[in-house]
Amino acid sequence: MDRLRSGPRRDRIVEMASSNGLTSVEELSATFGVTPSTIRRDLALLTTQGKLARTYGGALSLEPHPEASLRQRLGQAHAAKRAIAAWAASQIVPGESVLLDGGSTTAALAQELTGLRHLSVSTIGLPALEVLVEAEPADLEIVLLGGRLRPMSQSFVGPVTEQALERMTFDRAFMGADGVRADRGINEKDLEQTRLKELMMSRADHVYVLADASKIGQAPFHAWAVMPARWTLVTDSGVDPAALEPFRAKGIDVEVAPDLPGTD
Repeated sequence: MDRLRSGPRRDRIVEMASSNGLTSVEELSATFGVTPSTIRRDLALLTTQGKLARTYGGALSLEPHPEASLRQRLGQAHAAKRAIAAWAASQIVPGESVLLDGGSTTAALAQELTGLRHLSVSTIGLPALEVLVEAEPADLEIVLLGGRLRPMSQSFVGPVTEQALERMTFDRAFMGADGVRADRGINEKDLEQTRLKELMMSRADHVYVLADASKIGQAPFHAWAVMPARWTLVTDSGVDPAALEPFRAKGIDVEVAPDLPGTD
């Protein structure tokens, strides 16, 4: 219970709304040790000040969350993404058909796949495609699911991409995320991305979400992809073990990829 004075409490409410997406009156009341009516007054004032947007039972942050470009993300948590990619590649069996989401971690996974044989790899991401093509694999079928290019993520989205997916199935789908929470699923910048992710996951027998430690429990945006009944979260050794407990409590499979030699 955190009994802050009204000013610091309201500042903290804005921070919580920014990091968690949606903040409920009940959650805030319990967190700060004040009555729900006090929280409602806080939210009303913050809304008047233009810092929050009221919703049923809570509030949304109005603070803009700049989306990092793919180029920026490729340079972040490099060792963690390599470890996650190596573990993910170890799950693939020769002869399978796999689907790669867009993003920097799936691009790292594409690099791991270039040494595998008898594999069909489909992707919506240009970085993964470039890795696969440059490797010139003789025994790797590569399928690009086209559509409208989303420049910020260098991946394809939209009805053309969705139509292509509806004609295919996969043994395994490897998903990226801007954030991932046990109670809400995958967090992304816009609804078009989350709709596509849901369709991708529905077409695969096994679904893996590849998310480094910085993305666990985070919600930088307000669009969510609903998860299938069974899926696996794959993260790196830098994760706080407590951050994984909500996933395990919901019966979600959790894998912590071991560090690769020479990446300390």
